[in-house]
Amino acid sequence: MDSENSGPLTGVRVIDLTSVLSGPAAMATLADQGADVIKVESPAGDIMRGRGTVPGKGGEGVTPGFVSCNRGKRSVVIDLKQEQAKEILWQLIDEADVFAQNFRPGAIERLGFAPEKVLARSPRLVYLSINGVGESGPFASKRVYDPVVQALSGLADIQADPHTGRPRMVRTLIADKTTAIYAAQAVTAALFARERTGKGQHVQVSMLDTMLSFLWPEGMAPFAPAASEIEEARAAPHDMIFQTADGYITVGTVSDREWRALCGALDKPEWIDDPRFATGQARSLNRQERLEAVEAAMGVRNSEQLLSTLMAADVPCAPVLGRRRLIEHPQIVANELVRMVDQPGLGEVRQARPAARMSDTPAHTPRAAPLLGEHTDSVLQSLGMTREEIDGLRQAGVIG
Repeated sequence: MDSENSGPLTGVRVIDLTSVLSGPAAMATLADQGADVIKVESPAGDIMRGRGTVPGKGGEGVTPGFVSCNRGKRSVVIDLKQEQAKEILWQLIDEADVFAQNFRPGAIERLGFAPEKVLARSPRLVYLSINGVGESGPFASKRVYDPVVQALSGLADIQADPHTGRPRMVRTLIADKTTAIYAAQAVTAALFARERTGKGQHVQVSMLDTMLSFLWPEGMAPFAPAASEIEEARAAPHDMIFQTADGYITVGTVSDREWRALCGALDKPEWIDDPRFATGQARSLNRQERLEAVEAAMGVRNSEQLLSTLMAADVPCAPVLGRRRLIEHPQIVANELVRMVDQPGLGEVRQARPAARMSDTPAHTPRAAPLLGEHTDSVLQSLGMTREEIDGLRQAGVIG
């Protein structure tokens, strides 16, 4: 089942004034869940339309990165530097349930769409503001991208090279994408609250807030009172990647039972009573010795042999898959995690299916992203504008 009216957010209209990644990805999640998301773009379009182009393709302003963050939306082009365009945006907001923007603090106010002004006119609206590091503080007015947040949040320190101590970035836009998930959840919660109270509200999500919340359960453990004596490096997440004779696998043992099973699978029964490894605390305190011993034992065996033995012993493990290999992995295929989408401008593209699976209100399978301004005319017609009015606005440069 995957009809246009199947998602849990069917009937919710979203005006998406966000760009780049965190905001667009959040709104794409709402579109997956059935919301009608209208992406409002400048005549130049979202900057991501020109990033990561495919040779010979993407001339219509669609790239793989843009598609992933804007699937299932409609695109309207208006030039908000003009007063007539601002009036069109007001009309769109008047009919919306959600308005989302990710301008730097102060910029949306200068455009004339401050939260308090918008909510005074549309009190049932959920107004989402996404920013880099919050509304106040020394970095609030600065331009912020994902690496800045990784650095400020402590993530780069957590990822530091265990031998040199040099901080390292996670090699994906983790702050942007995690913020997208938090923002989508926050908007959905605000919509639920509106069902109870009848009132909308201003929802603020910063990338820095998100990353601290995301990292705190274990990444910031050294600064929790109960763990105050633990050395910072020892409390960092474990690098549980092991080199085998022909590749890499991951193995993780949390409980004593899993550790004993690992010892048996590696033919190392002497490790079970070794005082360095006999308890969870000892294994944590002697982490480096343990990891080196385990890797030495694995390095003489091939990955397939190891994985078969470890799985038979019920030890958590998996192959470390390259991005090309994972698409064809039996686990990915069995759960249909990757779908093919016919994307105008690119042809067939792969997209991950929505992660949440609902029995009665299933999310849409991934759909195409819009061409720049693809739906401008139809959206303006839905506001009651005539063909002549739309043509006049286009000739005046108000719309694209």
